[in-house]
Amino acid sequence: MTDANQKQLGNTLWKIADDLRGAMNADDFRDYMLSFLFLRYLSDNYETAAKKELGRDYPTVGEDARQVPLALWYTDNPNDVSEFEKQMRRKVHYVIKPQHLWSSIANMARTQSSDLLSTLQDGFKYIENESFESTFQGLFSEINLGSDKLGRTYSDRNAKLCTIIQRIAEGLSEFSTDVDALGDAYEHLIGQFAAGSGKKAGEFYTPQQLSDILSAIVTLDSQEPNTGPKKRLESVMDFACGSGSLLLNVRKRMKENAGTIGKIFGQEKNITTYNLARMNMLLHGVKDSEFEIFHGDTLLNEWDKMCELNPAKKPSFDAIVANPPFSYRWEPNESMADDVRFKNHGLAPKSAADFAFLLHGFHFLKDEGVMAIILPHGVLFRGGAEERIRTKLLKDGHIDTVVGLPANLFYSTGIPVCILVLKRCKKPNDVMFINASEHFEKGKKQNRLTAEHITKIVDAYRNRTEEERYSRRVDIAEIEKNDFNLNISRYISTSVGEEEIDLSVTHRELLQIDAAVNAATAKHNAFLKELGLPPLP
Repeated sequence: MTDANQKQLGNTLWKIADDLRGAMNADDFRDYMLSFLFLRYLSDNYETAAKKELGRDYPTVGEDARQVPLALWYTDNPNDVSEFEKQMRRKVHYVIKPQHLWSSIANMARTQSSDLLSTLQDGFKYIENESFESTFQGLFSEINLGSDKLGRTYSDRNAKLCTIIQRIAEGLSEFSTDVDALGDAYEHLIGQFAAGSGKKAGEFYTPQQLSDILSAIVTLDSQEPNTGPKKRLESVMDFACGSGSLLLNVRKRMKENAGTIGKIFGQEKNITTYNLARMNMLLHGVKDSEFEIFHGDTLLNEWDKMCELNPAKKPSFDAIVANPPFSYRWEPNESMADDVRFKNHGLAPKSAADFAFLLHGFHFLKDEGVMAIILPHGVLFRGGAEERIRTKLLKDGHIDTVVGLPANLFYSTGIPVCILVLKRCKKPNDVMFINASEHFEKGKKQNRLTAEHITKIVDAYRNRTEEERYSRRVDIAEIEKNDFNLNISRYISTSVGEEEIDLSVTHRELLQIDAAVNAATAKHNAFLKELGLPPLP
């Protein structure tokens, strides 16, 4: 599917959402819309695999086009169903009963079946509890099909669902629904809902343009300048993964560079967003064995996998990307001072957990790995505990690059942000500063970075090239003289010097202007004289 068609599919689905949600909160309707799109993907994938598995035995639809082919096979082969489902669990790792397949649900919607709602409820329950392995339990836990937001009575809710699903089915019928197409449409919808969600959007969505920069940075073979992309990442981690868009962008970048990723790891505190991320992974063709998303608090380190105290067994990652909540207020307990993640650098202040998130990720970075994290500008210059953490990181040579970005790039906040790139084994004894704050395209609601802006940032990072008023390599000694303050304006001047004025040239220009004024006045007065009017003075 072409980029234009992908965008058109996304716009078609968004228009359906915009038309149908009515008075329902956009965030609530998002969950319904995306869940149905996800069911469509699961069903298509399952029916394709079933057709391959059954071969010639896979039935064709008879005179009644409402019948799902797989339902006919179930009816004709009741003794073989159990073995077939065991095989499907081995092949695609899940099972969907024929009556729960999207084609069956869509037909019920088209015919306004009064059983649609109850069938959907049964289908979601089966997928959560019996279809997938335990890893996927609760996948639809935040989708309340009995909510009054859909209607006051069962009949009202059923009718609303019939309308929504019928419109989605009609919209999808015009387009190819392969994995990439549906995945891109899903991502497009997430972005559209984020745009309408205001501050809440920051909980689950990183703008694509910023995601592109981070994914480019961590996929470069970046221990040496002027290097190309990596061909293999054993693991990539996002400890505040939201909808998973950053992780998927790293995967996409690796595929574009003919590279591979061993496994994707993510962590998300919000249950709704956690489910969104798992759906997003599957919709983009990431197998359940190729990713692991954990629901839990990152700062409290609730993931058992991350609590290993033995350095030899501690999990570590080739690439870490993150866009954690900005200046999040947290309540570190006394024991956290001895937490292995923080004890060498100290605790971030209660008023802003920015460095707590950074240190959490950095603790799990491999020696040759790269971490890129989006943070508010305050981390560059704030004093107190943050100054001590920043100083320690700089003295140990772990901060590689600071990228200053324009204001108003996010749906959730207008503040300017920065990207910090960290490495354990950084070779240059300097810090690369890139001031991209004035390089953007102004929009009505949000500013945006074009492909050219993104390429300029990535190239400056990759090659460590210096450009007046844009990028500069700064030795640690100079940073130390500035008390380890990383405020970009201390190292890169953006002021433009006043242009020198040549007085002789300016004098000649003024004489020419004066002569032109005199000539125009004389011509004008000649017209006035012909009309018998007094001349201008």
